Amino acid sequence: MGRLATQVRHHGSEGGRLRCCRPWPMDFVMRGRIASVSWACRRVPVMFACFHEDLIDIDGRNVFVRYKGTGEPLLLLHGFPQTHVMWHRIAARLAESFFVVCADLPGYGRSEAPTPSADHVAHSKRAMGTTLVETMSRLGFGRCMVAGHDRGGRVAYRMALDHADRVLKIAVLDVVPTSEVLDRADARLTTSFWPWSLLSQPAPLPERLLAADPEAVIDDTVSAWGSPAQAFPKEVRALYADALRNPASVRSICEEYRASVTVDAETDRRDRRAGCQISCPVLVLWSDGAVNEWYADVGGPLALWKQWAPYAHGERVSGGHFFPEANPDATHDLLCDFFLQG
Repeated sequence: MGRLATQVRHHGSEGGRLRCCRPWPMDFVMRGRIASVSWACRRVPVMFACFHEDLIDIDGRNVFVRYKGTGEPLLLLHGFPQTHVMWHRIAARLAESFFVVCADLPGYGRSEAPTPSADHVAHSKRAMGTTLVETMSRLGFGRCMVAGHDRGGRVAYRMALDHADRVLKIAVLDVVPTSEVLDRADARLTTSFWPWSLLSQPAPLPERLLAADPEAVIDDTVSAWGSPAQAFPKEVRALYADALRNPASVRSICEEYRASVTVDAETDRRDRRAGCQISCPVLVLWSDGAVNEWYADVGGPLALWKQWAPYAHGERVSGGHFFPEANPDATHDLLCDFFLQG
């Protein structure tokens, strides 16, 4: 905490590196517009009691983070349709052993969106990973560990490939590499995990559909992917829905999916042809649903990951796709044990 505390003192609003935020008000300014935020947002400080929050300027766009703890830095990344709030049942406990940083992915939640580009490179996992490496650097950490669920897992492994000197360990939760998903895709992917096929369609159709009924989007995703409904209290669902009311975020989410099926997949394929591998230790955790079943013919998700990361190990976790929220005790224990290993 010493390096960060010093940095905040000397690089506050005048210094330009870190800008401390007040608690999220009922209305906050998003780039060029005012976005209304529901009563549920007032629950976030309760979920993340004693966490500090900051907006960190990276190349003119803010990345939102909450942080707390002591020890080695551990960056936690969320997936779709969530924000950093997905870690609310685990983050405080992890902060007893690590310096925990919960970030909204660029373009999600309170992190500002990159400017879309025709080739989708601005929303690629490579671009997002580089932004987050720089975010950790601004917090005073040249090297860190990363745990990512869903979309955040894709950013995590790209960070490990592109920034091997900056990433000490990664944990990837309920994902396999993007190119493996697409190259092995069949009707199960398009019918079960509709964001892959729908959100990657050209603008503006996916954006209009996603923004038309945020509550319906949240209710469908948290109930259809194997996790129990009680894992998502109404205030958490409301927070996730609120994040889909900002048009810039909705556009960014769709652009990120477009990047996945184009530039991200091709980057993965180039790395595989070149023999690139993840050199750091990798923990692979997967749910008792689709990821566990769909890749049985090649030995399961861990066997796939070992082709990319020779030091990968892992196991199945009950609770459906959103097991960090549905089964927080097991998730915490597995993450803690892995990241504490010397």
